[in-house]
Amino acid sequence: MTFASATRRRARGFTLIEVMATLAVVAIALPPVMKGISLCLVTADFARCQSEASSLAQAKLTELLVSGELQHAMLAGDFGSDWPAYRWTAQVAAWDSATLRQVELAVSWKQRGKDRTVTLTTLMYVPEVTSE
Repeated sequence: MTFASATRRRARGFTLIEVMATLAVVAIALPPVMKGISLCLVTADFARCQSEASSLAQAKLTELLVSGELQHAMLAGDFGSDWPAYRWTAQVAAWDSATLRQVELAVSWKQRGKDRTVTLTTLMYVPEVTSE
């Protein structure tokens, strides 16, 4: 066999067996890889929503504490057009003493057909009013 015939033989391309083996490997490996990517995207979306809800809850809790609106027993609302998917509720309850109140603020949203919630709880000091 001469050098020219050996070069022509190699330049013809892949054999049918090589192509079928490659397709079989891709067919076996591709579905689990795609499932893994899909799972990663779902988890990233959940983490993003949970992070946004935590930030919104912290901001709303601070707003309610500073404004003094927590004197009511229960409050609820949404975050307007900026965050239309999120809703919040706040509850104030007496705690261990007459001057402490437990404030619980929950932010909820729907994700993939399920209700999700992030809840922040803190204590608020309410000074006793003394009459003189």
